[in-house]
Amino acid sequence: MAKRRRSPQRKRVGRVSYYQHHGAWYLYYRDGQRPVRQRVADDEATAAQMAAQVNAQLASSAPTAFSFQSITIEELRRGFLTHHEQVLKSSLATVNRYRTATQYLENFARQKGANKKAHELNASHFVAWLRQLEISPNGHPHSEKRSLRDKGLRYIIDVCRSLYAYAAKHRHLPPYTDNPFSKLDVDRMRIEDAKPIYVFDHDSELAFFKQADDWVFPIHFVLAKTGIRVGELIHLLIEDLDLEAGWLHIRNKETLGWKVKTRRERMVPLIQEVSMVLNRVMGDRTAGPLFLRHHFNHQESLLGKVSQDSLEQSLRDRLKQAAAVANAPLTPTDQARMARSVWQDAGAIKADRVRTSYIRTAKRAGLPSITCPKSWRHTFATLLQDANVDPLIRQITLGHQPSDESRGGLGMTGVYTHTRAATQQREIERALRMWPKSLNLAECWAQTLPTQVD
Repeated sequence: MAKRRRSPQRKRVGRVSYYQHHGAWYLYYRDGQRPVRQRVADDEATAAQMAAQVNAQLASSAPTAFSFQSITIEELRRGFLTHHEQVLKSSLATVNRYRTATQYLENFARQKGANKKAHELNASHFVAWLRQLEISPNGHPHSEKRSLRDKGLRYIIDVCRSLYAYAAKHRHLPPYTDNPFSKLDVDRMRIEDAKPIYVFDHDSELAFFKQADDWVFPIHFVLAKTGIRVGELIHLLIEDLDLEAGWLHIRNKETLGWKVKTRRERMVPLIQEVSMVLNRVMGDRTAGPLFLRHHFNHQESLLGKVSQDSLEQSLRDRLKQAAAVANAPLTPTDQARMARSVWQDAGAIKADRVRTSYIRTAKRAGLPSITCPKSWRHTFATLLQDANVDPLIRQITLGHQPSDESRGGLGMTGVYTHTRAATQQREIERALRMWPKSLNLAECWAQTLPTQVD
């Protein structure tokens, strides 16, 4: 009979042993009552080093390099959102987007079992489930359902990849386990069903403004001729205007619970026609939100035409009173809700109201397929390109971070190039003058003259 082959001799470092098996080196130890066997290296020296490290961790009662805390997907999602809200201080809009995206993952996990563990997820099965899912695009239960668009699918996967990066960092995944969403090659997924972006031309823009009523016209005219975001427009205060010099200041208003999307404050040039429209919008008001809700009577509201300092004081009073009633510190969500109440009492417009007014006016203008006011920002940027406005001026005006590519290959020369305010004003005006008919219409509107333009 052949002699029985002896297993390789184990070597020990304190409470940890290491041995060779099928050409690889393994560790063995007991973590409490749980036995742990873990492949660690292809050579003995590395295995010995890992054994010494784990032994030191066991001796100090610290978590070992191979320990992890198994939690459910629901618990992981809750911790991820709390981390962004309480620790990283991400904006509430960002947290809400993350909450919506990760809700799909939690819904998928619930179908697989209420206590589905995060490390047991099969990312490919989750993506296949998303592909078959039908959703209501605007969240309303009675709207027509459709499948997720490719861009939405990619965003969900990107957020879930960040979720699992958080899980790995906080030891909620087995050691040396790859992020399940990193293997999906999200960046290589093609966007084949993206919603088309509408860009106005001279005639369609004029048709839109001719159908706009006196409340709708100034809102969308300012969006079209400044390229600002809807969120920036509804949070404009009269104090942000410098009509004499021809500037609109986009400022963070953290003390009123609002920040610019990119946190980048900027100045946007105003041509004469825009200033005239804004003069009519303000009337005799000297403070408060620039654009007011339809039929809002600022004379009867306590916050209807008060300064930014007064609005901030009102918010501080409300937060203090709410905290006293709750007998506990307010969460960021509670603080944001109180801030929105101050804006509402001051007469500010809601973003949804801007969108619905855009859709209704577009339908009257014979443009029923366009539904997103962001088209104005696309149109503004495209018009600047048509006028050969320098890319740096475009990015400064739109509030984007200049990239190396936008410097036209100038390298460090682009870093040393600074745009003068007069140059920015001149170039923006030159571009906007390319479409004169809508400017003439605005001038007539501002002077309350008949708005018939040939």
